Order: sequence, then structure tokens, then C-alpha cells
Amino acid sequence: MLLSLLAVTFAIAFITSLIITMVFKKSLNSILLRIINDEISSAWSNYIIFAIFVVGISGGVRIWQLEKYITPQTKDSPILVLNQERWILEIFRTIIETLQSIAWMLLLFFVFALIAFVIVRISELKRQKQN
Repeated sequence: MLLSLLAVTFAIAFITSLIITMVFKKSLNSILLRIINDEISSAWSNYIIFAIFVVGISGGVRIWQLEKYITPQTKDSPILVLNQERWILEIFRTIIETLQSIAWMLLLFFVFALIAFVIVRISELKRQKQN
């Protein structure tokens, strides 16, 4: 039962990360192309997409939380049973944690991208004034 839960949470985290990647791929490509303006921007885009999957899956599949189904919480307490309510809770928790992890990663990316955009824009304005 635990292996099934692990496989299901992995699949849900992967699918959630895939959906987020499809939603943000065009924006990521546009931002990186504007900031870098070179062929290397596609490589950076691929890296960011890979990072979305890694962060999303590692945030959604919480191994340390799943351990409570194989080891007792305290010395005298029984091991928790994986019933229907716990399955629903774990699936919901997987979706929320995946989205939360990816949101933090993308927030950091967009903050640094905004700073880089301002620097690029200032240097472009300086070049225009010199000409």
C-alpha cells in the first residue's frame, strides 16, 4: 500500500509540474530571450524547466511524511493506517506542496529576471544616448 501511495504521489507531482511547465514555458522563453538575447537562452530555458520538475517532484513527494505509515509516531502509538481519507489527504497535500515549491522557485526566478531586465534596459538606454 505504501509503494502505491509513493507511486501515486510521484505521478501527481510529475503531472502537476508538467502542467505548470506548459503554462509558463512561453513566458520563460520570452524573458530569457529578452535578457540574454543569444542562443544560450534556450539552454537556460531547458534548465529552468528541468528545475521546475525537480523542485515540484521533490516538494510534492515528501518521503519523510510517508514514513509515518511504516513507523509508529511514538513508542506506544500504533502505525497509521492508509484508509480512503488519508489517501485523499495525501493526494491533496501532494498537489499543494508541488504548487507551493514551484511557486517559490518561479518567484525567485522572476525576481532575478526583473533585476536583470532593469540592468539590460539601463545599458540599452545608455547606448542610445551615446549615439
